[in-house]
Amino acid sequence: MISKPKFKICRRLGPGVYDKCQTSKFSSASAKTFSGSKRPKAPTEYGKQLLEKQKVRYSYGISERQLANYVKKVSHIKGAGTALKLFESLESRLDNVIYRMGLGASRRATRQMVSHGHFIVNNHRVTIPSYEVKAGDIIKIREGSKSRKIFLNLAERLKEYNSPPWIVFDLNSLEGRMQDKPKSTETFLDLNSVLEFYSR
Repeated sequence: MISKPKFKICRRLGPGVYDKCQTSKFSSASAKTFSGSKRPKAPTEYGKQLLEKQKVRYSYGISERQLANYVKKVSHIKGAGTALKLFESLESRLDNVIYRMGLGASRRATRQMVSHGHFIVNNHRVTIPSYEVKAGDIIKIREGSKSRKIFLNLAERLKEYNSPPWIVFDLNSLEGRMQDKPKSTETFLDLNSVLEFYSR
């Protein structure tokens, strides 16, 4: 069940922000909320950019400072490549990579899993969710964590899951790998608007 604060965030920013909002139940509840309400005013250009910035923040579960730092990191790149580089930086976060592997129900869940030390990256235990994963890095479930409740019935859970093509996960060895740089397939987010917001 989605909490009221999250429901309000999803209603304002769109269902793509949280996984629990991407259901027919949310769509139905959201439609009822908006029925009979006045037509909202068209947002200004600044308002659109602010909205996109908030979408990114809530989607990846990062702070204002963290997002600003990611933008600053890629700001030296000119042209269309800037947005792609920002996407790569966000998607390369360890908590997100594990989420993309299908090992957690949400980024919030995988962030907690990383913080509790359940994963090994290239034979080193990593507890920092923002750790940058690079192409070729091997991510394993720590030996002492394999029997934990959060990893039970993993094969069943991953049966219907399709991970992005730049990520693989082997159920037999319980290890995954980032094969390549993240490829942008996310149409919900407008990263160019985010870059414009910070360039003001």
